[in-house]
Amino acid sequence: MSILTLPTTPFAGQKPGTSGLRKKVSVFMQPGYLENFVQALFDGLEGCAGQTLVLGGDGRFHNRAAVQTVLRMAAAHGFGRVLVGRGGILSTPAASAVIRQHGAYGGVVLSASHNPGGPEGDFGIKYNIANGGPAPEKITDGIFARSQTISRYRTSDAPPVDIDRLGTQHLEQMAVEVIDPVADYAALMQQCFDFDAIRRLFAGGFRMRFDAMNAVGGPYAHAIVEGLLGAPAGTVVNGTPLEDFGHLHPDPNPVNAEDLIAHMSGPEAPDFGAATDGDADRNMIVGRGAGEAFAVAPSDSLALLAAHATLVPRYRGGIAGIARSMPTSTAADRVARALGIPCHETPTGWKFFGNLLDAGAVTLCGEESYGTGSEHVREKDGVWAVLFWLNILAATGQSVQQLVQAHWARFGRNVYSRHDYEGVDSAGADALMAALRAQLPALAGQLLDGRRVKLADDFAYTDPIDGSHSERQGVRILFEDGARIVFRLSGTGTEGATLRVYLEAIETDVGRHGVPAQQALAPLIDIAQRLARIEAHTGRTQPSVVT
Repeated sequence: MSILTLPTTPFAGQKPGTSGLRKKVSVFMQPGYLENFVQALFDGLEGCAGQTLVLGGDGRFHNRAAVQTVLRMAAAHGFGRVLVGRGGILSTPAASAVIRQHGAYGGVVLSASHNPGGPEGDFGIKYNIANGGPAPEKITDGIFARSQTISRYRTSDAPPVDIDRLGTQHLEQMAVEVIDPVADYAALMQQCFDFDAIRRLFAGGFRMRFDAMNAVGGPYAHAIVEGLLGAPAGTVVNGTPLEDFGHLHPDPNPVNAEDLIAHMSGPEAPDFGAATDGDADRNMIVGRGAGEAFAVAPSDSLALLAAHATLVPRYRGGIAGIARSMPTSTAADRVARALGIPCHETPTGWKFFGNLLDAGAVTLCGEESYGTGSEHVREKDGVWAVLFWLNILAATGQSVQQLVQAHWARFGRNVYSRHDYEGVDSAGADALMAALRAQLPALAGQLLDGRRVKLADDFAYTDPIDGSHSERQGVRILFEDGARIVFRLSGTGTEGATLRVYLEAIETDVGRHGVPAQQALAPLIDIAQRLARIEAHTGRTQPSVVT
């Protein structure tokens, strides 16, 4: 056992958030950088001696080395057992499932989610609490505060653990149990969905393309889709986790998953397409259209799953409620009203769903950034969402496009898009948001290109379960006709700032449901650019990514 001196206080000015700490790999490889975070984390955990910790990550570059660092420090801090995924692999939703299944004290997840990997890419670490969900702010605030003052860390001198061999080993007095990363998660999925019906779907010739983007979703898709559900070999592509994700950007949207979109657009397109991200907590759903792929907006996906939830065994008795992040479209609200259940609007960040799920106030939840989940775990879950869609397809016999168009015909179409301005100067982005906030009092009641502003505010949220309050969660411009414009700065990047502009319009005319989103939203796009003076503040005339 050793007590070593930290060379620096690496986190000065860097506060871990809901998604943990994300920085360039080169930053994490600095002497003492990862150790500072882990020491600050363990210092704040009371009663962890003898407890069980879950550990794993998405397999990106530096994952295996980081696993050994955390294991040595966990042993030095008296944990009794660590459950680590074989090869250091454990998807974020699977980590949540393992924590819950085994009654663990908590878990350390090594991932930068959808950010690029490789030696020049990003790395990340976060802590999940005993319910399986992301650590609340009181823990992340504590990590940050402690990281500013500590000068030493405690670690073991023991040799590395063989994390590729299933079974139990010992590091000092701590048991290290290397587990199959898929087993507990696959068992949970069989409790959620009608696997027999999905097997019959594949046996009848149904074809699918599941693009795991060379990330951690691959082992889960191979084992469940091709294994337990009997889909033909080759259904899962890019299914082996690679340290650099094969130079793909594992963020499943029509821009980054262009290969999937191309396959779903061709004359030999399969019936169904899906993709998951770096740590398999996000998903994209794609149907076969008339000569082009039919990509389902994440907001529509959440709403449609809620509308068809009783077709799925786990939700056959109905759902208690829905939660969505504020920037997510109001499509789910319309379904909730029809079902007579509540729909909660929360800030962005999965931690805000945790209290609602734990209290039984909601069953399904989702974010517009391709994240959907339910009460089965406390993280968004990409593979679960794909299986949910497969269950609905099997139960209805309809295609993805037919299901979505029928949903629009019943509820109206929430035409929706997100414009990302990535890597912009942080000072310019902050100035843009400050200028927007200054305009808010004067906007209510104004006519903007024929649309009257109903409400203009900076979104604030009071948690209905614990009463905690969060402010400055995004500038909202709400119009009387149901249209919305939302501006936020995202904290998931590692360089500069990312300005996100969310645009939504309601279209109830079935004859106009086929109008492309960017065309239908063009008047709102123009209003947003003028209101925020995006070009003046950022120097950008066009967004980096449009989804």
